[in-house]
Amino acid sequence: MKKQEIIERFISYITIDTESDPNSDTTPSSEKQWDLARKLHQELIDMGMSDVTIDENAYIMATLPSNVEHETATIGFISHFDSTPDFTGKDVKPQIIEKYDGGDIPLKGSDLVLSPEYFDDLKQYKGQTIITTDGTTLLAADDKAGITEIMTAMKHMLDNPEIKHGAIKVGFTPDEEIGRGAHKFDVEKFGADWAYTMDGSQIGELEYENFNAAGAVVTFYGKIVHPGYAKGKMINSMYVAQEFIDSLPRMETPEHTEEYQGFFHLHNMKGAVEKSELQYIIRDHNKEHFEARKEVMQNLVNTLNEQYDREAVSIEIKDQYFNMREKVEPVMHIVDVAEQAMKDLGITPLIKPIRGGTDGSQLSYMGLPCPNIFAGGHNFHGPYEYVPVESMIKATEVIVRIAELVAEKK
Repeated sequence: MKKQEIIERFISYITIDTESDPNSDTTPSSEKQWDLARKLHQELIDMGMSDVTIDENAYIMATLPSNVEHETATIGFISHFDSTPDFTGKDVKPQIIEKYDGGDIPLKGSDLVLSPEYFDDLKQYKGQTIITTDGTTLLAADDKAGITEIMTAMKHMLDNPEIKHGAIKVGFTPDEEIGRGAHKFDVEKFGADWAYTMDGSQIGELEYENFNAAGAVVTFYGKIVHPGYAKGKMINSMYVAQEFIDSLPRMETPEHTEEYQGFFHLHNMKGAVEKSELQYIIRDHNKEHFEARKEVMQNLVNTLNEQYDREAVSIEIKDQYFNMREKVEPVMHIVDVAEQAMKDLGITPLIKPIRGGTDGSQLSYMGLPCPNIFAGGHNFHGPYEYVPVESMIKATEVIVRIAELVAEKK
């Protein structure tokens, strides 16, 4: 793989602002996502891919036709082109650090420093080429690194027809960062037997388990009267909300959990005496524990209503996505293929659960089993984001090797 080609392709993508908008009900949720979508659509045509399409919702699909005579499985590779609304992706000014010396990296557009003393994953990339932000934006390696890798792999196989592969499908989606990346994905049109999202983090990651997820909005109702004459009359909804917060297990929050441990996460709150609102996300890998967490919150609401002898609290819980393990385990050979591809390239596979979700989770439940493979980036959703170029090269090689392994089997 040509290192400079990957760097230039990646930078051409991250300098296009594609921030998604959770408050929009359109698809894509922001008009600016079309800028990169149209660019990718044209690049796929120009490189010689077949059946290149872009639909009214900006979903892009293309095919690399098989170059083997026997029938093989049709596989797919998918990445999303939106970037998170958690931090700005406008006017990204990347820094390219050649032969990283293992020390602090000043993010020169700000007073921030990317330090291995705090972000110890940096230490494993000493001597490599690191692309960082300048401290004023995110980098958008999530998931433009994945797009770079898929596009580079397709071009590499087109330019080198001696590499044997079956039919390969490519898909790029909007709005993954706001949980809608797979909502309008046409699995039947895509036509793959299985696929991989290139949306993981550090080199070697291979994931087929993720959280079961739900969102909860808890609303508290008080009574407002003049505070000077409030005795026995005022009910401050913010104090009721505080009771609710304090009643949930304090150590079962994101900052106190890891690996397979689930959590309740209070991520937004607003309040006044008469009405307050808490917004939670609920996460657990275990389906029974996940259902139990939702029940805990509902029971707490019921208890508070009994305590106040009225409807002092209401709750709305909505499921968001489920653990794809249930859909992938029956076809574990698709994970085995990716694991073998990494080993063949000298990469140590890191098979672990995702403490989050991916498009692959929803796609797996839509009939397209879809594990997740590393794209190479770190520290997503903020100014400390970075990606080693060598990791992107390896991810590109993994795509090609998976294609070769699948083509070997009828």
